[in-house]
Amino acid sequence: MAIKKEKKRELIDKFKLTENDTGSPEVQIAILSERIELITEHLKKFKKDVHSRRGLVMLVGKRRRLLDYLMKKNFEGYKKVVKELKLRR
Repeated sequence: MAIKKEKKRELIDKFKLTENDTGSPEVQIAILSERIELITEHLKKFKKDVHSRRGLVMLVGKRRRLLDYLMKKNFEGYKKVVKELKLRR
């Protein structure tokens, strides 16, 4: 259920703010969203996997907190991320 290196590199390149940026909220939200999608697909197949479901809930909460932070600090960046990732907000 881990993200492949190529996909992670694509996400970083798409959302980075500077040349060596890998930890900005925009990048973190994009990577979390990809992980959330992968775990959601896994849970569709394995409905009784409670441990993965708990991990999914924790990831969604972390993404929610990062989105709230980004909305306070950089509203334009927030709008861009929500639009690019097609998140409901």
